[in-house]
Amino acid sequence: MTIAQHLESSLSATLTQILGETIVASVSPATDLRFGDYQCNAAMALAKSRKMNPRALAEQIIAALDIADLATTEIAGPGFINFRIKAEAYATRMQAAAIDERLSVDRIATPQTIVIDFSAPNVAKPMHIGHIRSTILGESLSRIARFLGHNVITDNHIGDWGTQFGMVTWAWKNVLDEAALLADPLEELLRLYRYASDSSKTDEAIREACRSELVKLQQGDAENFAIWTRCLELSKKGLNAIYNRLDVSFDHWLGESAYNDALAPLVEELLEKNLARESEGAVCIFSDGSVSDPTKDPFLIRRDADWTDFPMMIRKSDGAFNYATTDIATLQFRQREWQADAVWYVVDHRQSSHFQQLFAVAARLGMAEVDLRHIAFGTILGTDGKPLKTRAGDLPQLADVLDDAVSAARLTVNERSRLDTDEERANLAELIGISAVKFTELAHHRLSDYVFDLNKMVALEGDTAPYLFYSFVRSRSIFRKLEETFQPGSTIELKEEAEIHLARLLSRFAEVLPSVLDDCRPNLLTTYLLETARAFHSYFEACPVLKAEGITRYSRLTLCDVTARTLQQGLQLLGIPVPQRM
Repeated sequence: MTIAQHLESSLSATLTQILGETIVASVSPATDLRFGDYQCNAAMALAKSRKMNPRALAEQIIAALDIADLATTEIAGPGFINFRIKAEAYATRMQAAAIDERLSVDRIATPQTIVIDFSAPNVAKPMHIGHIRSTILGESLSRIARFLGHNVITDNHIGDWGTQFGMVTWAWKNVLDEAALLADPLEELLRLYRYASDSSKTDEAIREACRSELVKLQQGDAENFAIWTRCLELSKKGLNAIYNRLDVSFDHWLGESAYNDALAPLVEELLEKNLARESEGAVCIFSDGSVSDPTKDPFLIRRDADWTDFPMMIRKSDGAFNYATTDIATLQFRQREWQADAVWYVVDHRQSSHFQQLFAVAARLGMAEVDLRHIAFGTILGTDGKPLKTRAGDLPQLADVLDDAVSAARLTVNERSRLDTDEERANLAELIGISAVKFTELAHHRLSDYVFDLNKMVALEGDTAPYLFYSFVRSRSIFRKLEETFQPGSTIELKEEAEIHLARLLSRFAEVLPSVLDDCRPNLLTTYLLETARAFHSYFEACPVLKAEGITRYSRLTLCDVTARTLQQGLQLLGIPVPQRM
């Protein structure tokens, strides 16, 4: 149980006793440490609804609370209750964390099966910078959810079926460069796609030929299926090269093609249940009128001051299906086969209206109890404040972005590192470069846009991954100077304000992690780790460790150990490994 949970449990029991009804109270970290560590406004909220004096109620609460071993209390203003945690309580927490491999982070009491859908690039195309946010956000959320005890299933729902394969197949048959395909599969497949796309824009015959190749593929033509299969194998090989570099993995790669046979029966099911109907030759899902507020109905749109239909098309007039049909079938599979309690889609914010419709359809199909979330995110900007693109106007390829980050990190490593060999420095540059990209992504609120500035990302100062690396290495380096063996677990004492404050922050690790999943915001963890690192540096300067003696020396070593493990665990949950030396 965390300190916050202990306070909330005691408060809830006390309020239930005083008011004669079940009350669930909450506390939050104090915004100003001058007034304590935690605060609660329950007395004010409850008194108002019961026409009581809030300060008098607060006095009753304090008088009845049994937390003398944990905190002192005081009333502020009209009825705020402030809690100042005792140094002894923080010391006990650090003693427990020091011998717990989970750093006193409890597993969740009611775990769920959570399917996380992220990354999802299109086959036959290299990943570009637009895939960074989904890939890195999804990986970190899956790690955190698993650590907290959820059963997480990660699925890379790749785009491996559709119009682009008609184009790639036509170009494959007409302009394939086999040598280039062997040398760089994704680059050659991208060239084929672009060639067919550009050609079809100016030549109707080529456009029809591409369509014909797609129809043949969908009908099971052996030659086209063989080309598609090879495209898929080569693409996965290229994609895995990026994923391995990012230390990202998936439980499944069930792309759009996996659900192809389910699409026609799905449309028939929706028609039979009157959940969809024909419209101008197509099959669409319309508003069912159950939402009284038209601004909240995803199947309506406002045009010229009037609300009109905004249906979800699930079968085109030519009989073809689209990604909306596939998404419904995919969701049904995840609920039926994997028994998903929750499905989270880590996808660009521009797809918001699609997911609003998808979730509404899911509810009509009996999946209202499934926790469906669109974990949207913003745009990556260049230093000019505009969406990041190459000079040619294309999105930069992800492999190039990572190479640039490592090159920038190498400059920093060459200037500042104390490592001995070129190989060590090269490995550190790779680690810093990739980690800097990850940390910068995760350090921002996922819905905000941010500027992609490599020089700032790889700096050893500021809110960066290298700063946290330096903090970890510093906290670990002291143990290499020890003559004795450090064995954690004995009683410790905290007396100086700097060590009490560091313990205060370390104790909150178990509170911060669950809060990340409330709104799927890894930036809460990055902010916490930076605050902890800054507190450690202040502590390290104010409280000599190796020069101390007795219980003071042992206590300070314990804080160094818990700090290092907390930074390492926190970064690992963000998908970032730590260096042992810099």
